[in-house]
Amino acid sequence: AFSKQRGNDLSTPAPQWGFPGLIPGDRWCLCAPRWQEALMADHAPPVVLRATHEEALQFCNLADLKKFAVDLS
Repeated sequence: AFSKQRGNDLSTPAPQWGFPGLIPGDRWCLCAPRWQEALMADHAPPVVLRATHEEALQFCNLADLKKFAVDLS
């Protein structure tokens, strides 16, 4: 919903691009600046921290990423 409000609709299929549209439970790569923007708007999505590139730290604080990590226990 957050990305859609920002002009990047990931839930609607786009067959011309071979994109089926995302459904709840799907995983999708999100650029670090967009994730940080979502965090600031209180809409940060979950993070698979082990799949997150270290360069994301140029845009996001590690403590914030850890708060939303689904792969740390």
